[in-house]
Amino acid sequence: MSSNESIRSRITPYLVYLIFITTLGPLQFGYHLAELNAPQDVITCKRDSIHASAKPIASNLPQCIPMNPSQFGLVSSIYTLGGFLGALLAGPISTKHGRLFTLRINTIFFILGPVAETFAPNIPVLSFGRLLSGVGAGAAIVVSPIYISEIAPPGARGFFGAFTQVMTNVGILLTQSLGYFLSDGSMWRIILLVAGLIGGLQLLGLCAVPESPIWLAEHQQGTIARQILQRIRGKTVNIEEEVDNWPSSTTTGSGEEQSLLTPPSGNMPPKQPPVTMLRALSDSYYRPAIMAVVGVMIAQQFTGVNSIIMYSVSLLQTILPTTAALLTVVISAINLVITLACSPLPDKIGRRTCLLLSISGMGINSMLLALGIFSNQKVLSAIAVLLFVASFAVGLGPVPFILASELVGPEAVGAAQSWALAANWIATFIVAQFFPMLNDALGRGKIYWLFAAMACILGGFIYGWVPETRGKVNADEVWGREDRRRMD
Repeated sequence: MSSNESIRSRITPYLVYLIFITTLGPLQFGYHLAELNAPQDVITCKRDSIHASAKPIASNLPQCIPMNPSQFGLVSSIYTLGGFLGALLAGPISTKHGRLFTLRINTIFFILGPVAETFAPNIPVLSFGRLLSGVGAGAAIVVSPIYISEIAPPGARGFFGAFTQVMTNVGILLTQSLGYFLSDGSMWRIILLVAGLIGGLQLLGLCAVPESPIWLAEHQQGTIARQILQRIRGKTVNIEEEVDNWPSSTTTGSGEEQSLLTPPSGNMPPKQPPVTMLRALSDSYYRPAIMAVVGVMIAQQFTGVNSIIMYSVSLLQTILPTTAALLTVVISAINLVITLACSPLPDKIGRRTCLLLSISGMGINSMLLALGIFSNQKVLSAIAVLLFVASFAVGLGPVPFILASELVGPEAVGAAQSWALAANWIATFIVAQFFPMLNDALGRGKIYWLFAAMACILGGFIYGWVPETRGKVNADEVWGREDRRRMD
């Protein structure tokens, strides 16, 4: 049986179900990130509708919440502060209490946050709802890629890992589409309510989701882990080779849980204690990986993608004033299609290659966009925006969420993912808070020269520091070092 046939035989309907339910969290991340983009003027009482012919609909709640630009900036960016908090907490919690426990607790934030946003009568309540939603999104972007990497077939982890970004783009497209149709009167509240309904759907779906087999094996529950893995892979699939690569395993001859006396080849020894965030940063064994994933996550934001996702309507209004909201929907759809089309690339040409292609394309199109906006070339600007987003989808979109689980051992995945996502959320906050200010201060389009320069600098970092993980058995092989067998 060929490698591709072997992988296909391990992709069962149950695995697809688990991936779908798990990635509803990343979907919420994208949804909340862009939910205020289209209805911004309606929410802040500047307009009754984004459509000139629409009529406001009566409601018992305030039709809008008066806000000046700085207040709206706070409401928008407080979501990223919640995300930062969620990212910090999710890694240690998922390492200690399990991936499934974290996923289930997380849905509470995805329900309560949107409810507060939907029925908010004023700025403080709306901000609090956004903060809660941010905590859920930050945690989801940490734990969902970890869970997916631990249940996906080894040869297809890059493919399934890309669905974190795919579902993020689905969330962006969904909220931009709803924003186009529902940014009228008080109907913008329906956009926010839909996120709560998705959170309820995920909570119900998680009732049929098991704990990660690898996490169970690490915690000396090898028999249960084997049973779950067999169910995920299918009854007729031989799972022994996969089990042999677990960090710990069990024998079932006596019917009792028992750690192997010797560690599997290429993995950390059994009972390796979870690595804290501070230790991951201070230990020279883990530090290169932390620097790599943090650098890639910063590159994802400082190359400017959220200037399009969060401010595309206001940005594009200067180019195409009558169709900005609709063009934003088209951009979101293209982003999703390109992400889907490119999802096999990390497994085919490598993670590092995808990153370098992606950041090169974003840098080039940042320059084209700067020229297009400055010279008022509508066609050039529109094409540059589309190619800019397409370049992001090739690598910087999906790959960073894969790397944390591949650059370190299972005992440090939670810490690495938390450091990476914390850096990502801080970078997101900086872009969300200061992009409008810098864009006005520098003049039309000049900020994209800054993004092009960042692409050049961060591309050099990726080339010189981030290793390739495709086809590598474990973190030691990735970094080209001897297997460290030590107990701390």
